[in-house]
Amino acid sequence: MIELEDTVLFDAPRELLWEMILDPEVLARIVPGCDKLVIVNENEFQGQMRIKVGPMDGVFRGTVALSDLQPPESFHLIINGRGPSGIINGEGDVRLVDAEKGTEFSYTGQGQISGRMASVGQRVMNSSAKAVAKQSLDNLDKQVQARVHPEPEVEGAPAGEGRQPVTEPAAGEPPPAPSQTDFIMGVAENMLEEFVPDPQQRKLLVSLGAAVFLVIAVNWFANLVARRVVKMMEE
Repeated sequence: MIELEDTVLFDAPRELLWEMILDPEVLARIVPGCDKLVIVNENEFQGQMRIKVGPMDGVFRGTVALSDLQPPESFHLIINGRGPSGIINGEGDVRLVDAEKGTEFSYTGQGQISGRMASVGQRVMNSSAKAVAKQSLDNLDKQVQARVHPEPEVEGAPAGEGRQPVTEPAAGEPPPAPSQTDFIMGVAENMLEEFVPDPQQRKLLVSLGAAVFLVIAVNWFANLVARRVVKMMEE
């Protein structure tokens, strides 16, 4: 059983946030690995995601059905997904509440998995689910801020040029969805938080891990250079 629960504050009016979380184009941009999301029936979406974390490898297709809609306050949702490594079924509730500096977005959810995915263990699945939820909400906040505080165009700039570097979205363009690398890093971060609650210990482990990786990389590069030198001398 996967269980999720959290409350996030968004710097945006409740009506705007409600509109955006029911927009399939916005949702397709905020969910990691989401290839597409379309409306198939009233309050029902159909889409597909590409996920590659351990045994969760491949394209997952499924539906999200909304019910008990109380605009702009709350709704219930039911999720059904199927992929090459298993089946995911879940449901949850979303609630929006006016706050002093925006809107509080609260959610609770439960899910069941079956198939090869179930073999990875409860902690890995919980970390993966939390990573999807956290990255989706982080990117939703970016989408919201792009809508509430759009980047102005630079007056007199040549066509195709703006304030942002080439790697950043153009002015007025919504941010892209998290990459697969972002998703994997999010899973690793959540797992590290669960196994090592102390922030200082986590920093120490990350530093040690980086040092070990650097030593391995330098050693590999040195061996590669040595082999090439030997080969050149033999020739």
